Formats: sequence, structure tokens, C-alpha cells
Amino acid sequence: MPVTFEFYRYRFHFRAVDGVYLPPGKSANVVRGAFGSVLHEAVPPAVYARLFEPGAELARSPSGLADWPRPFVLRVAHLDGLTIHPGQPFHLDAHVFDLHQPAFEHFRAAFILLADKGLGPGRGRAELVRCEQLDLGDAAREIGDAPGAPSSILLDPQADAPPAVTVQFVTPTELKAHGDVAGRPEFPVLFSRLRDRVSTLRSLYGAGPLEVDFRAMGERAAAVKMTRCTIAWERVQRKSGRTGQVHSIGGFTGEATYQGALGEFLPWLRAARWVGVGRQTVWGKGDVRVV
Repeated sequence: MPVTFEFYRYRFHFRAVDGVYLPPGKSANVVRGAFGSVLHEAVPPAVYARLFEPGAELARSPSGLADWPRPFVLRVAHLDGLTIHPGQPFHLDAHVFDLHQPAFEHFRAAFILLADKGLGPGRGRAELVRCEQLDLGDAAREIGDAPGAPSSILLDPQADAPPAVTVQFVTPTELKAHGDVAGRPEFPVLFSRLRDRVSTLRSLYGAGPLEVDFRAMGERAAAVKMTRCTIAWERVQRKSGRTGQVHSIGGFTGEATYQGALGEFLPWLRAARWVGVGRQTVWGKGDVRVV
């Protein structure tokens, strides 16, 4: 039986009413913060908790984390540094992993309120004009009352995998290794973080735990070597309006080439485009592409 991972891919189209400005490197953080704020008003408390503050009061996550990952990621890096003038269109993407409780209507309600209250440092207002569901090939269908079936990613090994593959880190990425931030995306670290994320999301919000020998996969991943690495670190910080604390929202971007027996790992690498990998994926970090 094929091993799959399912999720919903939504695109929300807006038209600017005022000028909307998104600071360079901080557009996802701005949108994520605004989204969390309006979600309080737009949906019932239980829905807000499930979407934005999922915890471990009911069960521990499969990876042993004390807190559950949020069941969505935002994709807004294309808006970095842009000034959107009145009347101009723009869009935001959300990938939603919760298959058990409908979430589209809650995202739509939150984005309607967010647009009305304003977005960015100048609180530029906008209006939501259209909602779409996208498939993995970017084909879009407009959503009325409810979305269609989720997209499905096949995680089974690829028999005709090439001996080497290049991975592009499109948005800032931070990978944890041995309790600290890894300086380079060595393959065993990259795969282990991606493996944990996909399996946790599937267990909590999707079809259930993966029947995979993760230890054996990790041992085989250790044999894959990084033959080229051209990354640059982006140092970006955010200050919490609630606590006043300063947090890093940067990471590395660039490319790395890996060589070895890649057949069982390629589908997981491709999944990183949709789920993200590493820290702070909810606001768009860790967008990884096989090129």
C-alpha cells in the first residue's frame, strides 16, 4: 500500500485598499503575527487553540515534543520588501495539514478580518476577493463553501533516482543538531528533521503514524554525503510586541548537493517544499526545493 502524506493548499487573493508595505525579510513574521491576532476574534476559542496554540494536554507528539507543531504553514516570502499600491492585487498561501477538522472557513474568516484591520507597519487595508485551492502542479480552482480533496504526496522510494541531487534552501532555514543550530545542512541532519516533521504532522493531523523503520532510514541517510555547499546566513531579528523579547528569524539560504543512494529520500526532500523543515516553519522558513 502506498505511503502518502495529505494536505490542503490554499491561496487567498486580495486587493489593496490602502498602500500595503511588507518589510524585507519580515513579511512572513508580520503576516503570522497579524493572523494570530485576528484569529482570536474570528473563530471560537477551541478552534484558535487547535490552529495556533496546539499543546500536549491531550497527548505527546510522536517525536516526543512537549508542544505540537501548528497544523499549517504560511507562504508569503514573495511579498518581502514590496509596497502594494491601492487597487493592486496580491496573494498569500497557506498549507493546512489538519484532515480531521475543517479549517478553510476559519482561515477565510481570519483573512477577511485581517484585511479589514490592515496589514504591515502602516496597517494598510485590503479586501479579500477570491479563495482558491491549488494542486501540486499549481492548477487552481476557486473555492465556494468547501474545498475539494486534499493533495497527496507519495513517500515511497523512487526507483530511478539520480546518484546526486541539488537542494535549494529558498527561505531562511535553521536546523537543530545535538541541541544547537547546525552550521551546515549535512544530509543526516536535514533528513532527520524532515522525517520527524512529516511523521509528526501525519500522526497528529492526518492519516496516522507512518509504519517506517526510522532508525534504519537514519543509518542509511548517514551514508549520503554533501559534495557541495553554497549557503549564506541571513541575520534577521524580530521583537515580540507582547513580551519585548528579541528572537532570531534568520537562517541560511542557498544550495547543497548530496550524493549517494537517494531513492528512498527524494520523496521526503520534495515534501519539504510543502511542509517546511527546521525552526519556525509556520511563518515560511525552511522552504526547501529539489532543483
